[in-house]
Amino acid sequence: MSTLALNTSASGMSALTTQLDVIANNLANANTTAFKSSRTNFQDLYYIEKKQPGVESQIADATSPIGLFVGLGVEVAGTQLDFEQGPAISTSKALDVMIEGDGFLQVDVGELGDGVAYTRAGSLNIDADGNLVLANNTGYRIEPSIVVPPESVSTVTIGTDGSVYYKDPNAVDLVLAGTLELAIFQNSAGLESAGQNLYLETYASGTPEVSDPGTDGAGTILAGYLEGSNVNPVTELVDLIRTQRTFEMNSQALQAADETLRTVVNIAN
Repeated sequence: MSTLALNTSASGMSALTTQLDVIANNLANANTTAFKSSRTNFQDLYYIEKKQPGVESQIADATSPIGLFVGLGVEVAGTQLDFEQGPAISTSKALDVMIEGDGFLQVDVGELGDGVAYTRAGSLNIDADGNLVLANNTGYRIEPSIVVPPESVSTVTIGTDGSVYYKDPNAVDLVLAGTLELAIFQNSAGLESAGQNLYLETYASGTPEVSDPGTDGAGTILAGYLEGSNVNPVTELVDLIRTQRTFEMNSQALQAADETLRTVVNIAN
């Protein structure tokens, strides 16, 4: 059965390599705005049944209370996002917003997905046309569209209810440009990570419910702050060490199986 042990150990090393990749990605994004860490879920593979439990004993008038099953290893069942809220980081910038709650900002991404993506990274800016957009290299527009006159960009304020106001030089009162709406998913862990701090709706996540901040459990908006990464470097480093040690043990099991198989071959010859 040395060949079985070879394959079983190899499956463990392969699964642990995936876990190492996930941990490395978590650590790499320890300072990424609103990044959500992932964990690797494992499941055992099929079993070879050598003896069923409850089989009559051949040497006594009794039945065996246990069976004999040999597992074929392990595989990665999936990676699971952890949407625990990250720490609040003060930026003192009027267009930076943090979502205190479970909601997501909606982003117009054109042909990507269904045309709408979702993010918790609230680093925003105003483009040349006055649109409220993500402050990154994509410049994706926030949905629903919010437009601010170029001459009033420096006067923009955002309330806890998502209301975006600006000062019109020709008016006494502040002008409402629009409201940041938040989307809530039944199963946020089922969202598809699309990179650039964006997530896409999937069948597993369910269809989002869109509401104004402060209603229906969507959360509220905190201007002048950004949500930090929820990666815990200490936890990740502990998991990294545990993964390395487990990989080494699987490697040793692989070597032991190889040596046993070599011995069997030498005896046969």
